[in-house]
Amino acid sequence: MKYYKHLYLSEDLEKKKDKVRKKLEQKKFQMDICLIVLAEDEKNQLEIYPSLLFLQPSYPDRDYFVVGIAKGMDEAVELVEEITQEVYNETKGADIRSYILKKEQEE
Repeated sequence: MKYYKHLYLSEDLEKKKDKVRKKLEQKKFQMDICLIVLAEDEKNQLEIYPSLLFLQPSYPDRDYFVVGIAKGMDEAVELVEEITQEVYNETKGADIRSYILKKEQEE
């Protein structure tokens, strides 16, 4: 997995960011952790996955670009709303994918 430089986190995870990422990389069980990733299909923008999916041996091993991490599906949806609002405020549009990829290339 690759992580966005400006990773979005739900409030509960702000202080635990490194610990959560480490557990994700080690494929350890984490209850209620959801990942917000850039959609693989470029027609779509973001997808939300429960982290438990990645623990399944039969789950495809892809190089996901993680944009955000949230505790639970409700917070993941709120985080997507927050991302969408930020993109709209900055660009007056809703092309989340382009906005994130452009910010990733900056600096």
